[in-house]
Parts: sequence; C-alpha cells; structure tokens
Amino acid sequence: MALIKSICVYCGSREGNLLQYQMAAIALGKLLAQNDITLVYGGGHVGLMGILADSVLQNNGKVIGVIPKALYEKELAHLEITELLIVDNMHQRKQKMADLSDAFIALPGGIGTLEELMEILTWTQLGFHKKPIAVLNVANYYDLLLQFFEFMIEQKFLPRENFRLSVGESPQDVLQQIQQATK
Repeated sequence: MALIKSICVYCGSREGNLLQYQMAAIALGKLLAQNDITLVYGGGHVGLMGILADSVLQNNGKVIGVIPKALYEKELAHLEITELLIVDNMHQRKQKMADLSDAFIALPGGIGTLEELMEILTWTQLGFHKKPIAVLNVANYYDLLLQFFEFMIEQKFLPRENFRLSVGESPQDVLQQIQQATK
C-alpha cells in the first residue's frame, strides 16, 4: 500500500453560506494533522482555504501553500503556514500542487475549485497520474456535478473505466476511500 503523506485540497476562497462548509474544513484539517498528512493547498488566508490551513496548524500539522505572485501581492497569502511557495501563474500553481501531493480532495468552492478538480480529473483520464481524487460532498454540494458526470457517461463522452472519483460525506469517509484507492 502506498502511504499517503500529502494531500492537495481544492476549496473556496470564500466561506460559503452554510456553517457545515466551514465545519468540514476544520474537521478535515484536524484529520490531516492527526494522520501526519501534509496539506498542500492554494496558499490563501481567506475563506475555506484559510479555515482549513488554520485547522491543520492548530493541530500541529504541516501546511504547504502554493500561490501565484499576483495573489501574493494582493496580500491574500497565509504567511503563518509551514511553507509558502510563490509561483508566476496559475498553471505553475496547479502543477506544483499536483507534484507535491499523493492525492486530491475537493471541498466546496467556486469556479476556481471546480476548474482545479476538472483539470486533475482530466490528467487522470489522460494517464498523467494515478493518484486518488475525492470530493467531500458537504451538505450535498456536489450532487448536481455528480449527476452531470453520470450524464456524460451515459452519453458516451466519459468512459466509466476512465472516471475514478471517490465521494464522501465526511472527512473520515474521504480519507478512508483515498487510502483504499492506493492499495
């Protein structure tokens, strides 16, 4: 079994309108720290990103943030994390985050979160990596997207055998599925 040492988490730079989103970020951060899994994320101090990073840090975990220079200059970076990497652009950010991670989890978020999830799923389909990917479906946030994936499969645009995405309702579910996928 491959040991999961780091997980990239994609999530919103906003908190969302449900307390459940924030609570899931806190719980996931605590779980990562308790399992000695390094958080790799977008490097921000705002929204679910900041809540997640703070939770890992508060539980004595390690956090690596990767942020584009333009966002760093807007003072959006979390300056108290374990390691902050500043890159030139979003493409470099996504590549660096992927390179540093053994698996991927998407918490609720906006277009940026969705775009990151789609790209890492595409990389899987193209055979660029075989790392596990999961969504933490807090308060059914991803239900419509999951239905659309099923529609894509039904319409023969997405081969089911190429689509490997775990779905969990809690941080524990998601981490367990990721660990199972590495066996």
